[in-house]
Amino acid sequence: MPLQLSERVRALAAQAEGALRAPFARIDAIAEYNTQRVLAAFRDHRVAEGYFAGTTGYGYDDLGRDQLDRIYAQLFGTEDALVRIGFVNGTHAIAAALYGALLPGDVLLSAVGAPYDTLLGVIGVTDKGRGSLKDYGIEYRQVDLTPEDTPDLEGLAKAAADPRVKVVLIQRSKGYSTRASLSVDEIGEMCAIIRRANPDAAILVDNCYGEFVEEQEPTHVGADLVVGSLIKNPGGGLAPTGAYLAGRHDLIEGAAMRLTCPGIGRECGSTLGNNRLLYQGLFLAPHTVAQALKTAVFGAKIMELLGYATEPRSDAARHDIIQMIHLGSPDKVKRFCKGIQSGAPVDSYVTPEPWDMPGYDCQVIMAAGAFIQGASIELSADAPMREPYTVYLQGGLTYESGKAGILLAVEELLGT
Repeated sequence: MPLQLSERVRALAAQAEGALRAPFARIDAIAEYNTQRVLAAFRDHRVAEGYFAGTTGYGYDDLGRDQLDRIYAQLFGTEDALVRIGFVNGTHAIAAALYGALLPGDVLLSAVGAPYDTLLGVIGVTDKGRGSLKDYGIEYRQVDLTPEDTPDLEGLAKAAADPRVKVVLIQRSKGYSTRASLSVDEIGEMCAIIRRANPDAAILVDNCYGEFVEEQEPTHVGADLVVGSLIKNPGGGLAPTGAYLAGRHDLIEGAAMRLTCPGIGRECGSTLGNNRLLYQGLFLAPHTVAQALKTAVFGAKIMELLGYATEPRSDAARHDIIQMIHLGSPDKVKRFCKGIQSGAPVDSYVTPEPWDMPGYDCQVIMAAGAFIQGASIELSADAPMREPYTVYLQGGLTYESGKAGILLAVEELLGT
């Protein structure tokens, strides 16, 4: 028996879908292009069944693990890559990259305002315990956004010119800010500005939520390193944990030394039978990302029909899988998240409540009934419980299931 949905909600769904043929066609075209890129990389590197065996213990000579590094390097157009289940999340991988690239006395510059909340403790902006970059004598600076919430390119050129700036961090996605996510072209423009101002600075892009949304990645347009989580886009909904880095060889080596330790680096790290999931997840990733994008576009359109402000709009070009919906009150945020949770395949009976999530400066509510805990490529919705009470919707392993979750959230909002 299908879900019990009111006639009003079914009519809204039909109206929304009727207006989305052009955006859906654009998404499908990009997914086809990226699927061919992934398939070409698998063919070029002669992926074989033996790569799925995995290793235990030290993890020496893991052929599947090492070949996957080469495949990621090809996909991102880089010298090297590091794909490891030993990273617990994207923040961990970004931290390894920063600690590997910076020394005491160096300056880390954030190009688009403050980075994502969980990185503030790594940097030392907030005190989350011993061992931050600040504790090691690394200075942090940031270029704030303009009053229009856009990157300050003139300010970036001036700030990056200081020779002590050794790493410039660009966050592709909006995080919990209200700015627009950056396109690959915008990141390319920023890279060119940074390169002219300071040729020696390494440009690191937090690529979380953005992989395979466009036909190019930031490393194709000038970034030295990209970092992302495997339980987001590139894991395709199958990777059980982990993260990746792709970029310059020296930056990859530095991060590997921080994932393990100097002298061990990338040579150790058993995969414990997970290689098949990492390969299969990557193979499915362009299609899975397209499903998540269609879910986001549909969610934007139906909420627009109900009078809510969205960012990006349903007809806008997409640069990541995140959809902001401005709900305006804590009660509406809770009701929307309750509806999304009720549409989850796992824990659908649970009512999400705000809680003190590690790494955040306020309570966060999160609807996430996922097969992989915290997987943002699966349908989820979360929000910091603070003004302007905006919910961040992302994911959807299939468009059909994502659509169903959104319709249940609309039912909850309407009180039908």
